[in-house]
Amino acid sequence: MADIAIIGLGNMGGALARGWGTTHVVYGYDPNVHQDALGPHVQLTSSANEAVSKAQYVILAVKPQIAEAVTRGLGLPAGAVLVSVAAGIPVARLKEWSGGAPVVRVMPNTPALIGQGVFALCLDDPDLSDEAKTTVPSLFAGLGQTHILPERLLDAYTGLIGSGPAYVFAFMEALIDAGVLVGIARPEATAMVRALIAGSVAMTQEPGAHPALLREAVTSPGGTTIAGLAALDACGFRHAIFEAVRAATRRSEELGRGA
Repeated sequence: MADIAIIGLGNMGGALARGWGTTHVVYGYDPNVHQDALGPHVQLTSSANEAVSKAQYVILAVKPQIAEAVTRGLGLPAGAVLVSVAAGIPVARLKEWSGGAPVVRVMPNTPALIGQGVFALCLDDPDLSDEAKTTVPSLFAGLGQTHILPERLLDAYTGLIGSGPAYVFAFMEALIDAGVLVGIARPEATAMVRALIAGSVAMTQEPGAHPALLREAVTSPGGTTIAGLAALDACGFRHAIFEAVRAATRRSEELGRGA
């Protein structure tokens, strides 16, 4: 069982604290959060330094704009591992700010707020111990799906998965509006689309399933589905998805450079 300090208890930091609090000793600090928002399993401290002094793994969950000031002021004890979920800040910079502490970068996405996240973890720092390389992924595996990626692919992860929920929600919103357009009442269209997405995702998780095969199975020659897919292709649907992921990836790269 790892002792964990979480600095920053907003949406993501708070979700991590609540997720780990029942199985690990978790200390947290955030000047804008009260104990009753965290539940009984997270111990709120009076300062960041107090939280850090009690833990082996320190989670940096603050906004990137204040990450440098916060990290430089932490005073990490010897042997502590800094785990950053602050977007766009490279390992080298985090090590500089922390005085050379071992660093793990973690990129989450918003379904982590309900325990169904997809986490990309960067374990590139040569100062990480074998214990840290095992413990940190196991921590996040309890809150969703984890993938170990080299740092050079974290911007691509951000473009695809970090921003991905917004693409899915936009698609769902468009489907609902399309249902209204063809005469279905909005409440029914909303319920139908939610079930459509949930059921479709469940089908992809069956043994041997693949999205391409599942699409083919519902696409009859000369039928309604192929007509709809042809309309999507005519509007550049796949190209639009490609460009969205590329644009978000480029923006993540820019943010990492401070642009």
